[in-house]
Amino acid sequence: MKDVAIIDYKMSNLHSVEAACRKVGLSCLTTNNHDKIMNSKAAILPGVGAFGPAISFLKKTGLDCCIKDFVATGKPFIGICLGMQLLFESSEEFGHHKGLGLVKGKVKKFQFQKLRNLKYPIPQVGWNKIKKENIDWKGTLLENNNNGDFLYFVHSHYVEPKESKIILSTTTYNNKKYCSSINDKNIFATQFHPEKSGLVGIAIYEKLKNNMR
Repeated sequence: MKDVAIIDYKMSNLHSVEAACRKVGLSCLTTNNHDKIMNSKAAILPGVGAFGPAISFLKKTGLDCCIKDFVATGKPFIGICLGMQLLFESSEEFGHHKGLGLVKGKVKKFQFQKLRNLKYPIPQVGWNKIKKENIDWKGTLLENNNNGDFLYFVHSHYVEPKESKIILSTTTYNNKKYCSSINDKNIFATQFHPEKSGLVGIAIYEKLKNNMR
């Protein structure tokens, strides 16, 4: 049994996630095999790409049902960037698409261009702060992180959960404060990329490993 199954849906930042897992000593397997995913101690749904093609691939291959079955076991499930957005009910990226519906809420697009003559390009690409929101980080995968840590973001859309109580951190880009991570029962998901965020991001993988002891 592997510690972590990294779900391969042909649109993901797989190699960086694999490297981060191995750096902290987590055994991992990149796969779209249902049995191998279900038999792992934890699963990660990474993400780079567009919502529509991603959700179509998940449904075509049955990975949508596999993900729902895995979450139902209560084992740790992590969504990263697009992988976080896919967990929600819907997205307005290039039209309207239904998501996995594991988390109540929707995915929306940044709408601004300038603030006080400063241009904020879309997508947001680069480092930004995460700040505590609603939930104390103790016991979550952010326990080893600090309020105000900088992590790496690449995205044009953001999630808007229906229940504010699941929001673990927020981030502000231009004048828009948005949800940058959630903790909903056994689901932990981030808009930022821990695997691209240096030692601050590696701390999240270390916490995942420690939780498996």
